Amino acid sequence: MAKAKRIQRWQRDPQGMRLRILEAAKQEFAAHGLAGARVDRIAANAGANKRMLYYHVGNKEDLYLEVLEGAYEKIRAEERTLDLEHLDPPDAIGRLIDFTWNYFLRNPEFLALLNTENLAKAKHLKRSTKVKSMHSPFVEMIRTVVTRGVESGDFRVTVDPVQLYISIAGLAFFYLSNSATLSVIFGRDLLKKDARDERLEHMTALVLAALTGKSTAEVGSAMPLLRTSEHRVV
Repeated sequence: MAKAKRIQRWQRDPQGMRLRILEAAKQEFAAHGLAGARVDRIAANAGANKRMLYYHVGNKEDLYLEVLEGAYEKIRAEERTLDLEHLDPPDAIGRLIDFTWNYFLRNPEFLALLNTENLAKAKHLKRSTKVKSMHSPFVEMIRTVVTRGVESGDFRVTVDPVQLYISIAGLAFFYLSNSATLSVIFGRDLLKKDARDERLEHMTALVLAALTGKSTAEVGSAMPLLRTSEHRVV
């Protein structure tokens, strides 16, 4: 009887079942990597069985790729809500840094998935037909902000938007991915709120100093702490 009820729920809400499988898979891959992930655990945590899982998403590698694509889709979708085109260029870059930092804090599984895929030399991501296209509008959004900044005189240099984003993401990613070892080495808890706030201010001042030609001290003293409470981790 219980089995029949599960099948009925699956048949009534196939999309809901698919979403539960993808969420369970994201947590499993983030915790154990691709090699250590187990389909049985994913199915059980989704309230499904292996037959349902294979029906909805295919084998384990197909499921992993779909989770990876979904992770990129999620961050790109949230970035589109930042409304950067309607902000002054320095504020737009500040908001992008703030969002990136707090998104990484709120979504540690995203960093874990990136680590797993980089260890695999992007073997699975290379199969994706979606990832490149979803990044193009994002790159153009940053390019537009930088161009406006140069035209307005706020920025002294035109920089490659891809390089700029990699620098922003790298400043956040390295700190968070290595916070355990760095905390031991330098004798401070780098994930305490005060330390996180200090890191965000430092990253923002550093990037804006590079764009404006001012010193980090000048930028830091003139820069109001950006507040994007809908994205901020407390």
